Parts: sequence; C-alpha cells; structure tokens
Amino acid sequence: MRARIYRPARNAMQSGTAKSKHWVLEYAPASRREVDPLMGWTSSSDTQAQVKLQFASKEAALEYAEAHGIDAIVMEPKTRKPNVRPGGYGENFATNRRGSWTH
Repeated sequence: MRARIYRPARNAMQSGTAKSKHWVLEYAPASRREVDPLMGWTSSSDTQAQVKLQFASKEAALEYAEAHGIDAIVMEPKTRKPNVRPGGYGENFATNRRGSWTH
C-alpha cells in the first residue's frame, strides 16, 4: 500500500495560511475510477482513496506509516518568498514621503 505525506497548500482565494500547518497522509489510488453507465456517477472500489489522516508534524506521519507498514513518499512543501514590501498600501499616501507621488 502506497501513500504520500505532504503539507497542503494555502487556499488561493485567501491570503492567510490556515489549514496549511498540518501534515497529511493520503493513500494512492489502487484502482481506477469508473463511470456508472446508468447514472453517470464516478465510483471506485478502492475505499482507501477516501482516507486522509492529519498529523501535527512530518515526523509523526512518518512514524505512523512505519508502524503500520505503509510505503510512504514525503513531498516537501514549497515555501513562499517574502514579496511584501514594508509599509504596504497605506505608505503611498503618507505625509512623510521622501518624494512626490506620481503615476
């Protein structure tokens, strides 16, 4: 049984980092999905694909995988570069600017 351990990315619609501090162990699908001919729903006989376990740290997820004999692959997260300039938007209209504000 294969699984991957990763830290989920932040929500693209928000600027915060909520729900991205924990680590997730997710099983790889063992069988492909099939379309039901009558209803058109997508289904699979693999129930492990629905399981997502959350852990506080990468080490805890690795310990769980080793204790239960799960072949896990760790995917390291990509870090954000700090591209926020000091002062922010409000500094454009500050009274103590060094130069004149132009377009």
